[in-house]
Amino acid sequence: MTRTVVVGLGRSGIGAARLLRAQGKTVTVLERLEGDSQTRRARDLIDQGIEVQLGRPLTLSSFAPWLNDLEAVVVSPGIDWNHPTLDALRQQGVAVIGEMALAWQSLNGTPWIGITGTNGKTTVTQLLQHVLSSGGLNAPMAGNVGHSATELALSLSAGAANGEAPAAPDWLVIEMSSYQIEAAETVAPRIGIWTTLTPDHLERHGTLEAYRAIKRGLLERSQIRIFNADDSDLRSHRASWDHGLWISAEGAGDGATAADLWCDAKGVVHCRRRGPLFPASALAMPGDHNRQNLLMVTAAALEAGLEPEVIAAALRTFPGVPHRLERLGELKGMQVFNDSKATNFDAAVVALRSVPRPAVVLAGGQTKQGEAGEWLTLMGERSCAVVLYGSGAEELSNLLSSSGYPGHIRRCDDLDAAVPIALELGHQLHAGTLLLSPACASFDQYSDFEARGDHFRTLIATQLST
Repeated sequence: MTRTVVVGLGRSGIGAARLLRAQGKTVTVLERLEGDSQTRRARDLIDQGIEVQLGRPLTLSSFAPWLNDLEAVVVSPGIDWNHPTLDALRQQGVAVIGEMALAWQSLNGTPWIGITGTNGKTTVTQLLQHVLSSGGLNAPMAGNVGHSATELALSLSAGAANGEAPAAPDWLVIEMSSYQIEAAETVAPRIGIWTTLTPDHLERHGTLEAYRAIKRGLLERSQIRIFNADDSDLRSHRASWDHGLWISAEGAGDGATAADLWCDAKGVVHCRRRGPLFPASALAMPGDHNRQNLLMVTAAALEAGLEPEVIAAALRTFPGVPHRLERLGELKGMQVFNDSKATNFDAAVVALRSVPRPAVVLAGGQTKQGEAGEWLTLMGERSCAVVLYGSGAEELSNLLSSSGYPGHIRRCDDLDAAVPIALELGHQLHAGTLLLSPACASFDQYSDFEARGDHFRTLIATQLST
């Protein structure tokens, strides 16, 4: 009897295991941890006929019972694609695939819109899904946001198996991280969108060149390619692409730099093939980066068959993205924004440019490799104080101090302590904004950036209610 082994008991691993089981496969899930949370998840899968083994590290010995009968090994995005054990399995002829590749096998009868980039991909994904759905298209969203791609595949196949005959999606809107792309070389979207590229995840990928090559692979496999010409890295490689649609919030350009969609000086969106479309003010989200997001979404929606007036109407009803410049209200004369999604310096730079100044900034968490120069400059220009928390507080404090940061610097253990300090500083300094924009990963104190943002939202709601 052949067996498929799924590595990892997170959201992606659970979705993969359940999808495989629904396809009639014999499945075992291996998980290196064995706490209460893992036990609860395992129990749910065991009830569905899926074997789960906890406390099993990613070593070749963990696969020993099935090495002669392994059909495939499916890995979650958090598993290093170049892990020595995975390489050893490949050398023994075992097929190793990512959870996203498994979803593609099940879902490739429907055209995909694959969205990637260092920053901006979550906003583009959620905005595009909103626009397509508001325009009357069945376009579920999955991947690195919302449901995992395998969970989506399972829900569609389960409906069909139950005789419910669910309406076939017109499009699938799939956000894809570099971790997911590198483990899914078969995924070939109908439309590919590349939002930005700045150094990130170098602790896993090693170099910017390797990181870029992973994302480039997705766009090379896409039939229609949409690029952000306002991103300096993407723009510098424009000549290497034989075709693509390029957007710019900075104008039409000309010659080799001509845009296919752009905003003019009056804030009107233009399409080279169709002329003026609608005012960019249809999307009520602050910042030049959101004009870029609007243009990429518009380009994709036009390719999906929507008319400009339908796109504009949908943009006007978009509620925004949780944890990305999410406005939470006003406290002590300051507008409060939850930007927990800013897990690196470049994302935090976008926030600093977008909110009213001066700002009191909450930053910290698990630091990542990256160039901090622009963040330090804008902190000096646009913030009057910073409250640092978590494991990266000392490192960020040293960076700010050595850069000559003129504002107030405070350090504390966590957000519970940081928020009252920030509120008092903002009141004293007559700040315009209280901004959670950590510039760090969340994993020192939270399971993910959503948990961090939810905690901040709860702290602010408590303050608003007093």
